[in-house]
Amino acid sequence: MTIRVSQEMKDKLDRLADATSRSRSDLAGEAIAAYMTRELEIIEGIGRGLADVEAGRVIEHDEAMGELDAVVADARNGRGGFHDMRI
Repeated sequence: MTIRVSQEMKDKLDRLADATSRSRSDLAGEAIAAYMTRELEIIEGIGRGLADVEAGRVIEHDEAMGELDAVVADARNGRGGFHDMRI
């Protein structure tokens, strides 16, 4: 696989490789793997959210915000334990 990066990115990759005694290829591979994992988790999470909407597993915005406000208020008042929330 060949990728093109700016000279600035190549310089940063060289600095990181030197500082960690690792190859540029290993570092680039790890960076790509981390990016792919994160992006796939985001896409899958969006898919789960859309499935919840289609199945009617939603609550009104005002109700959700009220529950979140109660959790924040509890935390500010030193009652930061578990709080029942309908999700």
